[in-house]
Amino acid sequence: MSDIAFSSAKDLARMVRRGKIGCVELFEHFLARVERYNPALNAIIATDLPRARKRAKDADRALKKGEVWGPLHGVPMTFKESHDVAGLPTTWGVPAYRDAIAKKDGLAVKRFLDAGINVFGKTNVPLLLADSQSWNQIYGSTNNPWDLTRTPGGSSGGAAAALAAGLTGLECGSDIASSIRNPAHFCGLFGHKPTWGICPPRGHAMGGALRQTDISVIGPLARSAEDLKLALDVMAGPDEIDSAGLRLKLPAPRHKNFRKMKIAVITDDATAPVDKDYSALIQKLADFLAKEGADIHHNTKPDIDMDDAHRTFDIMLRAATSGRNPDSAYGEALDRAAQLDLDDDSVQARGLRGATIRHRDWLRLDEKRTAMRWKWHEFFGDFDLLLAPVMSTAAFPHDHKPSYERVSTINGKEYPAMMETFWAGYTGLVYLPASVAPIGFTAKGLPVGVQIVGPQYGDRSTIHFARMLEKAYQGFLPPPGYD
Repeated sequence: MSDIAFSSAKDLARMVRRGKIGCVELFEHFLARVERYNPALNAIIATDLPRARKRAKDADRALKKGEVWGPLHGVPMTFKESHDVAGLPTTWGVPAYRDAIAKKDGLAVKRFLDAGINVFGKTNVPLLLADSQSWNQIYGSTNNPWDLTRTPGGSSGGAAAALAAGLTGLECGSDIASSIRNPAHFCGLFGHKPTWGICPPRGHAMGGALRQTDISVIGPLARSAEDLKLALDVMAGPDEIDSAGLRLKLPAPRHKNFRKMKIAVITDDATAPVDKDYSALIQKLADFLAKEGADIHHNTKPDIDMDDAHRTFDIMLRAATSGRNPDSAYGEALDRAAQLDLDDDSVQARGLRGATIRHRDWLRLDEKRTAMRWKWHEFFGDFDLLLAPVMSTAAFPHDHKPSYERVSTINGKEYPAMMETFWAGYTGLVYLPASVAPIGFTAKGLPVGVQIVGPQYGDRSTIHFARMLEKAYQGFLPPPGYD
C-alpha cells in the first residue's frame, strides 16, 4: 500500500495537520487517480471540482493560521448519490429526476463539512437504491475493482468501488437491505450499519421527505475500522428537532480484547444457504478467535423462527419503501396483490403485500417485530456479539435482469437471488447495529467480509471488534493494479 490514497482518512488528516502533505496537493492526488481509474470503474459519477479546489486552498490557509476545522481537516470525500450535496444531482438513479440538482447540503454532508472534509463528488447507485448491484439508466453500471466483470454491490456500490480503488478518502452510504454491508463485503472494505435512528437522514430522501424511513439508516464505508468510529462520531446524534430534549450516549465497547468474549457464530442457514468457500472462511475466523481465548458458540441464535423473521422482513421492507413509488405503480401493485393466491408465499408475493399493506396489518407485523427485538435483547444479555455472513456469496457477475428474475448459484444449486435479503434482514428488521470487516478471499480471489452484530446501541462494540480484527487478523488490502 505504497500510495497514500489507500491510507485511512484518519491517517490522511494526521498527515495534513503535521504538514506532510497540503490539502491542495492531497486533493489533486486523488483527482489524478480518479482521472486514471474511474473510466473503467464508473464509480464516481458527478463532481464539483471548483468547489473542492477552493475548499482545499481555504483549508491550507486555515492551517497556516493554526486553525483546524475538525478531525478530518482537508480529507477528500465523496458521498453516495442519494445524499444531497449542493450543486450536484440527487436522482436515486431515476431517469425522471435526471436534472434534479440539490439546492443545499444534507445534514450528514453538513456534519462532515463541519468535521473538515473536502467533498468533491458523488458515487453511483442502482435505481431507487433497490438492488445489490449499482447500475441505472442515467449513469450506467459500476464495476468491482477486484474484477471488472462483477458488481461492487449495491446500493452503495459506487462508494465501495471508489474506496477500494483509492479514489476517495471516505464515504457515506445508506442501508435498508445490506446497502452498506453488501458493498463492503464485495469490495474488501469496512462498513457500518448503525442502530436505527441514531444518524439522522435529513437530506437523504426522495423529494426532500423529512420522515425517517422504517429500517433504513445512513452510515459510513471506509478502509479502516478507525474511520468507521470517527465517521460515526461525526454523523450520530439527534437532529435539530430532537436535540432540545434528547442526547445520544452510546455505550463503550464491552471488551478490549478477544479473551473471555462470548461470541455466537453462524456460518450458514437453511433459509439462505451460504457458499462453502465463504462459510469456511467464517469458520476459520471462529477458530482463530477460539485460540485467542474467545468463548465461541456455533449455530447459536435467538429463539426466533428465522423463516418467519425473513418473511416479516420481506413484507416490512417493501412497506417501508412503498412511498417511493409513483401513484401509477401503487395502483398497479394493488391490482396484482388482489389477484395473489392466499398460499403464495414467494418473495414477489411478499413484496406486493408489503407495498400495499393496510395500516392495521402493518401494526400487527410491527408487534411481531417488537417481540423479536425483545428476543434479541435477551440474547445479547448472554452474548457479546454474533458473527454471521453478509451475503450468501462473494461478488457476482453483472446481471441487469430485474431482481425477481435473477438466480444465485450456491454450491451448485440455483436459488432466487432475492433469497439473500435474509442476511440483510437478520439485523435490519430489528434495528440492530452491524459492522462488516474483511476476513479473506475466495478461491477465485474475491474478497469477503463478516457481519458483526451487536445489541441495540452497541455500535461501539461492533466497530471496536472490527478494529481488533483489523489489527490481529486482516485489514484492508487494495485490489491489484491500482497502486
